[in-house]
Amino acid sequence: MIFWLWLCWGFSPSAGQPDSELMARYLEEKLMADYSIMEQVIRRVPRQAKFLQRLETRPRMSEFAVRSTIISRYAFTTVSCTMVNSGSEAREAVFEMQIPAAAFISNFTMSIGNKTYYGEVTGKEKKHSSDDKEKAKKPPSPTDGKENGYETFKASVFIPRKMQARFLLHYEELLQRRLGKYEYTVSIRPQQLVGRLRVEVNILENSGIVSLEVPPLRNSKHKGNGRVEGDVSPPPSTVIGHTKTLAKVTFNPSVVEQTRIARNGILGDFIIRYDVNRELSVGDVQILNGYFVHYFAPTDLPPLPKNVVFVLDSSASMVGTKLKQTKEALFTILQDLRPEDHFNIIGFSNRIKVWQQDQLVPVTPNNIRDAKKYIHNMSPTGGTNINGALQTGAKLLNDYIAQNDIDARSVSLIIFLTDGRPTVGETQSSKILSNIKDAIHDKFCLFTIGIGNDVDHKLLERMALENCGMTRHFQEDEDAASHLKGFYDEIGTPLLSDIRVDYPEDNVEELTQNFFPNYFNGSEIIIAGKLINRTSDSLHVEVTASNSKKYILLKTDVAIDLPSRNDIRGIPGLEDGKGDNNYIERAWSYLTIKELLNSRLKSDDDQEKDRLMEKAKSMALAYNFVTPFTVLKMREAGLHSELPQEEFGSPSTDGIGEKLQSLQGHKAPPGIHRQQDKQRIKISKTSADGDPHFVIDFPSSKLSVCFNIDGEPGDILRLVSDHKESGVTVNGQLIGAPAPPNGHKKHRTYFSTITILNNKPERSYLEITPKRIILDDGERLLLSCGRSAVVRSRSLEVSISANSNITVTIRDTISFVILIHHYKRPAPHQRHHLGFYISNSKGLSSDSHGLLGQFLNHEVKLLQESLNTSHQQVAQNQTEAFKPNPTNTLKVKGRLVPVVWKQRRIYNGQEEVDCWFAKNNADKLIDGSYKDYLASHPFDTGTSFGTNDSL
Repeated sequence: MIFWLWLCWGFSPSAGQPDSELMARYLEEKLMADYSIMEQVIRRVPRQAKFLQRLETRPRMSEFAVRSTIISRYAFTTVSCTMVNSGSEAREAVFEMQIPAAAFISNFTMSIGNKTYYGEVTGKEKKHSSDDKEKAKKPPSPTDGKENGYETFKASVFIPRKMQARFLLHYEELLQRRLGKYEYTVSIRPQQLVGRLRVEVNILENSGIVSLEVPPLRNSKHKGNGRVEGDVSPPPSTVIGHTKTLAKVTFNPSVVEQTRIARNGILGDFIIRYDVNRELSVGDVQILNGYFVHYFAPTDLPPLPKNVVFVLDSSASMVGTKLKQTKEALFTILQDLRPEDHFNIIGFSNRIKVWQQDQLVPVTPNNIRDAKKYIHNMSPTGGTNINGALQTGAKLLNDYIAQNDIDARSVSLIIFLTDGRPTVGETQSSKILSNIKDAIHDKFCLFTIGIGNDVDHKLLERMALENCGMTRHFQEDEDAASHLKGFYDEIGTPLLSDIRVDYPEDNVEELTQNFFPNYFNGSEIIIAGKLINRTSDSLHVEVTASNSKKYILLKTDVAIDLPSRNDIRGIPGLEDGKGDNNYIERAWSYLTIKELLNSRLKSDDDQEKDRLMEKAKSMALAYNFVTPFTVLKMREAGLHSELPQEEFGSPSTDGIGEKLQSLQGHKAPPGIHRQQDKQRIKISKTSADGDPHFVIDFPSSKLSVCFNIDGEPGDILRLVSDHKESGVTVNGQLIGAPAPPNGHKKHRTYFSTITILNNKPERSYLEITPKRIILDDGERLLLSCGRSAVVRSRSLEVSISANSNITVTIRDTISFVILIHHYKRPAPHQRHHLGFYISNSKGLSSDSHGLLGQFLNHEVKLLQESLNTSHQQVAQNQTEAFKPNPTNTLKVKGRLVPVVWKQRRIYNGQEEVDCWFAKNNADKLIDGSYKDYLASHPFDTGTSFGTNDSL
């Protein structure tokens, strides 16, 4: 109605046009009128207004109110909208609200007169029925989808004559810190002037609020990271008040003030930016009712050196403003590079042009000048070879890292920009993703930027997700230069790398991601989890990372018994029922669901995708979140709700903990828990554990054979030797201890170190002790056995269950389990030691050797049996039914070995094994003698039996 009002007044032939502010004041009085559902209030209005009333075809919005409460960065938002149908017949009312794409809708309610319709969050069916399609009044328009980090929620209903409808929408989000500030945004786009319009935001931050600001309203053309110059004055009618920990911001414009901002009712985005005090170096840990959230954002650290390759689209579609603004942004970015940085530039269309062939150049005035000339001379032409450009960029960066003595703590990255889809070279998205992942090989991160509506946003999103980066998407009509510069500012100053946050394994479960490859200045790392022991007085926190000069280890104990400090009941702004919620628990569920969504997006395995979908759906239903796998349905017919139709939710890299993290180039999957680690382990009888006691399982013969090795302290035993075929060697070094009193041995020996070497497809080794693990596959990584972790390289996976065991998987066909034996109060004859178990030997060749390896592809035969017992009975008998007999003999590799029957406990005593024991240091059982299995050093690969070699 207001649009037509201003249209008619603007073209009135009358010379005496009414004053716009007088008209706005009249409208304010009219819109503030209290319309009754049962009767119409008769008012005298000017002739022009009566004419417009006849033209009016949509219900009028009498009230639009937003109330939000932000508690420790977690925001609860409630939007209330009232529409009045003052016409003589039923009319359709459409409620639209732009919400952040990273937010989850948690409730929706609508009332018509005295009837209320409730929304229910239910699991989404795989196929929509034809009935659902018939219910839709109209298909979603392009604006219903994702728009630069925002999505549009739409609900429509017919309002009977002389009645009103009230919509109530709830959504939640975890604010992300960018460029040193948290930014909370409310979209105010009612599409018409509103009689009562109010926004109220309450903020509670126990650590203290600093630098609170409310810039002018931002219209759609300025969405994104770019900060508008001079945005210092709040919108008219804004009131700001705050104490040390509480803040309240209100925006309550009258109709007159609304007309001064926008006559069509599209006011823009109301924005609040703030930051918090940070006193503890380990970060801010908040605990409430068995859940915790940990915010880590250190400051005052020197920046790390960068090795960066800019890969820029110069295809024909970039012609005009897009390429011009890209060049302007790059000119500014080049000036911001630091002297210790190295860089290169690649322009691509159907051809790929590298500025400096086969190298990254240091930041010098001459190099910056020449780089600007190169960018200035880029011209748009040809198609878009995304695959070729990124392959070239990855090879350039890989070669530079391999061939130069770069700082081990420097950060390497590719920044990729395009406005289109692949049209030249490889154009299939799945192959491009696979090629890029193989080329990068977890050695650096990829950051992607898309401009315009033709870009393949999902491809860019997944490329960044799979390679520890972030993605941004800007509209074509936006200020690309400021957005590009803003995005670079977010990632241009790395302060820490290889960040790991640990908590006691016996006190924390269901932890969100705790590995992060980089920490950039102005951002924040967020971890959340559940407490196992709620009666504990404190939670121990350790943060390990590296900066430009050294490795960092931060430790602290956080008090748990502070319920009143984080209790939100009674806080203004949560009177609608949210005050009973544990906001820390909801922050944990929010992060966990985001991780599941992104893990599914990353996965290529259909069964894994289904499992992740079901887990995300189950959690979303438990917390009443609308996600890609849940849908909001109304209890009553007649209401049609449209939600964003994305297969996956918000941009995967918009939130902390939403991308696959890596640790010095080794992938660290999310959600590492002790229970999951135990499920990974397959108990095997074939082992060397204890003093050491060896057990060989022969499944085809249904027999087990055991023997002891009485070695000397310091001896290194070859356990598995298959260097020539599978490339795998396992050596174990012995440590000595005094013999127990009255024992027959002069001393005891245990495995103090297990070394696993692999040379296929590339050389790598693991050195494991009861306290730490060294993994070296070109990059040396030190891990603690006291912290659960999963680390993967190209052909190797190491899974650590804290202080319990380590599972090593090679090429998915060879698996070893190393038990960690710790004693709280060791006796004189006890030592911390390791046990070695072969879980999967499929990948080992028939020529494998070693004390254990030589038996993996052979079988044995029991020639003489006692008590006329069959082989099956020998293997399955009970202790009381079978006695040892010296006449029993095994035939092994053509040799006859006298054996006696014994029972052994393995795997920390969890399993009892019936076995045939070979005496005398396994004489005649093993090939050769004990001395033939001695390695000269831990890395001796012994290329053939009785010879030595080293990796």
